[in-house]
Formats: sequence, C-alpha cells, structure tokens
Amino acid sequence: MACNGTGCESGCYKDSTGDEVEKSSTKKLNGDVNGDGNHHRHQTTCLKCKAAEATIFTGGEGGSRFCADCFRSNLYGKFKLAVTSHAMISPTDKVLVAFSGGPSSRVALQFVSEMQLKSQKNFDATAIRDRSLPVFGVGVAFIDETELHPITCTDFNKAIEDIKEIVSNLSPTKKELHIVPIRNIYSTKTSDGSETLKNLINTVSDATGKEDLLSHLRMLSLQKIAIENGYTKLVLGSCTSRIACHVLAATVKGQGYSLAADIQYADARWEIPVVLPLRDCLIQELNILCSLDSLKIVEEFKDSRGGINGLVSSFVKLLQEENPSRECTIVRTAGKLTPFPFNKIPETNTDSNDVHLASQRRHKKFNLKPIESLPPDSFCPICNSPIRDLQSVTSFTNSQTTPELFGAACCSSCQYQILPEELSSMEEFYSFLPQSIIERARNGNQKWIREKIQDCLILDDEDEV
Repeated sequence: MACNGTGCESGCYKDSTGDEVEKSSTKKLNGDVNGDGNHHRHQTTCLKCKAAEATIFTGGEGGSRFCADCFRSNLYGKFKLAVTSHAMISPTDKVLVAFSGGPSSRVALQFVSEMQLKSQKNFDATAIRDRSLPVFGVGVAFIDETELHPITCTDFNKAIEDIKEIVSNLSPTKKELHIVPIRNIYSTKTSDGSETLKNLINTVSDATGKEDLLSHLRMLSLQKIAIENGYTKLVLGSCTSRIACHVLAATVKGQGYSLAADIQYADARWEIPVVLPLRDCLIQELNILCSLDSLKIVEEFKDSRGGINGLVSSFVKLLQEENPSRECTIVRTAGKLTPFPFNKIPETNTDSNDVHLASQRRHKKFNLKPIESLPPDSFCPICNSPIRDLQSVTSFTNSQTTPELFGAACCSSCQYQILPEELSSMEEFYSFLPQSIIERARNGNQKWIREKIQDCLILDDEDEV
C-alpha cells in the first residue's frame, strides 16, 4: 500500500503534478555518485529495440519503457493483432468508425486509416498480378447530442470544423463523414423528434438511468447510420480503461449474466456487428500517442459522468494510480466469463474465395475455436442485453403492445434504473420511445416463441402425416 505523501520523506511518493524532469535528473545523479552509470543506461534503454533511449514510460514503476518509434509500433501492434485474430475487418467490408472526439476514438480512427493505407499499397503493388482482395472502405460517424448537453454556438461550430479537418486529413482516400443529431432516431416526415427525445430522457428520474438510456440511444443512432449507408462493421474506440469501468458498473447494476457480451472483441448481436480493436490498450497509452503524434482531439463535447458510472470511474482511476496494472487485471478477470455465440463475427457468403481461405488461415494461426452454442436467449429491448427468460412472452403480439408488457420484456437492470415505477409515468415513457425499440421488443418475443416451439413446427419441405 502506497503512503499518502503527507509528511513522507522517503521519496516513495511523488505528486502527479510534480516535475518529471527533476525526478529523472535525481535518479541520474544518484547513479553517477554510486558508480552505477551502466545500470542507469540499462534502465533507460528501450525494452523493444534495446538501442534507443527510452522516453516513454507506461505502467508505473517497473512497467514498460519505449522509445517513441517502438511505443508507436507496439500500440499499433496491439490494434492489428486484435483486428487480425478476431476477424474484425475483411477486404470486402465497409467500416464505420464511431468518433466522439476523445483520444480513444481518435486513435481508433487513425489506426483504421493506417490499416486502410497499407491495404491500398498492397492492392496497388499487386495490380498487375492479382486484384482478388479489394480494399475495405471507411466512414466516420459523429452523433450530435448538443440538444441534451447544450454548448455555445461558437464552441459547436469550432468543434464541427475540427472534426471535418481531422477526417479530411486522413489518407489514402476520402472518407465519408456523417454528423447526425441523436434525435434522428425519431425522424419522420412530420417531426424532427427533438421534443420527443427530451421528454423521453426527462421521464427517467435516476441519474444513472439517464446516462445509460442515452448510451443505448447513441448505439441505435450509430446502427441506423450504418444500415442506411451500407456499412458492414461498426468500430468503437472502447479501450481497457473504459471496459474496466464498465465491468464494475455492470456488476453493481446487476448485469452479471450479460456482462460477458459487452467486453469481447466482437459483438454480432447487432444488425451491424460491433468491434473493439483497442480493447487491449490503456487510456494512458492512447493519450500519450495523441500527444506524441499531435493527433487533434475535440474537447468541446466532453461530458462528465454521474451516478453509478461516475463513482465507478473515479474509483477505478484511484485504483490505477495506486497500481497501474489494476485496469488490465479487471478486464482479464472479466474476460474469463464464457462469451455468447454472437461474440464472434460470422463468415459472410459475399466474401471471395481468397478472403475465406485467409480467414481460415487466421483462425488456425490463432487457434480460434468455434464458441459452443448456449441456450437461446432473448434481448432487452432497451439495452439489447441478453436475458434468460421473459416474464411475459406469450402476450406480446403484433396486435397488442402495452407499457406493462414492454416493461416485463426488459432486463432487471433497465427495469430498476430506467423504467418509471408509476404506471402513469410508465405509459408516458412508453409513448416517447423510438419505434425501433418497440419493434425490437415485439420481434424478440416472437423469435423466443418460435425457438421454444421449434420441435412442434411442420416445415415446408416435410411431408404431412
């Protein structure tokens, strides 16, 4: 246990705002006095190339040390390994990168663009001999939530210009940018959905519930953009640090059964599969890379977290300061949970033969075994988390959708954190829901019923008895 630094003269404590240059100079001076110059040089040599001087230190005392080039290649290597070993991106894909303006999504966008550039160079190099493997496409999506978290017009315009500049400077090819207000999940010919969205959020009294509901609506908005524009994968910038917070927060909220679904590298329960290529990267590393390569981030839309999410985030931050391996330990421990069948990207029939063979080689190389099928699950219509059983499944039909039945179809966490307790408030909440959520509840129940009575059905190709 580290001391708190109060009255401590042992030198074991260093305030986070202290001068790191002074700290380094003190170590060097002590080494020279003790005749440990060689030992000092060894301690400041890059662990990867073992030649250049280490200028970047991660993981605290006894952690990793890199020169700038090796740090950059090591971080990109983590990204590339995740993409390759989990079949996240294939040559025939059209990838949509969710961009929030923060360091995580900024690095994800940068790495996806670099990967596309390398694929383009390989494509050009084999132009004469073989062009069977195309270059995947890339688009960028930004969800505008300013009607729920207002900022000044000046800040908004500046932020949008920064986002456009970031995307336009990416190479090799022009990337389509989608800047979409979150209210568009309601878009109809008669209304823009702005007031309906605000009314929906206001019916949720719990601070944690408001944040969680907004997060679910954000995912719906990203899915809608991807579907309408022909994207085949959705890339999120969720990193180890963010996932560690989610693990603890989900545990507190009673989402233990569905936790394994959210923390895997891939998630194909959505119509457009979601992938997390930065799952093995710490936020500290991503911040360092943004500073090192002068990657512009957009701070205007940064919003503080409250409720359970905010408390857990602060708690994990304190744990990480005390022991820099805590976030990785949390994620590794949660990673032992059995994943669901949808936590694997399905192979598509549209891939070329060469792509299929490359996928087989990739799975053999990383010893990826098919996930054993689990019992059929239904999904919460709000958060899309898998749930074991529905409390009222047989009553939810095309002709009958009531607030009570909808509430019974939701997971216990959403019932407690998001859904209103009073029937009148529940009816109001239900009236403000996007139609896509109501349809998901109806379709999910029908699928659950079909799976339960599958053995009793007579198929078209079976002879009648």
